[in-house]
Amino acid sequence: MSLERVSAFLKKYDENLEPIVLQEEAHTSEAAARLLGVETAQIAKSILFKCNDEFGLFVAAGDVRVDQKKVKQQLGAGKVKMASAEEVLEKTGFEPGAVCPYALATKLPIYLDESLSRFDTVYTAAGIPESVLAINLTKLAELTGGRIINLQK
Repeated sequence: MSLERVSAFLKKYDENLEPIVLQEEAHTSEAAARLLGVETAQIAKSILFKCNDEFGLFVAAGDVRVDQKKVKQQLGAGKVKMASAEEVLEKTGFEPGAVCPYALATKLPIYLDESLSRFDTVYTAAGIPESVLAINLTKLAELTGGRIINLQK
């Protein structure tokens, strides 16, 4: 169901965008990179953070640690925490490990780390643990409406 939702969303945006279905599940950036034969940094990890009742989806290169102080700057005052698995599913419509920054179940602010600009192609999750989407940062920003900012420690 999730892969079909992602595919339908992508087709409306650009007929040439199609998820890649891998031979096995890739719940981590490292696993996806190994299966694709690329650097871990090229895997765009999507992390749902919350601060009080505000949620935001933060997307960064697989080798980057997202600075929670920078997350707090975007989400407001309060303690920043990673969302629980239940919250991830409720807010994004995807299971942890398969969260893509588009075709979301609810409207969320999306923040894209400038670290993704190092590569001509990055790979986001595409709705299920064995799927990814090859895309560049410019197109990803257009597709998601996300803001490109520095999220790194």
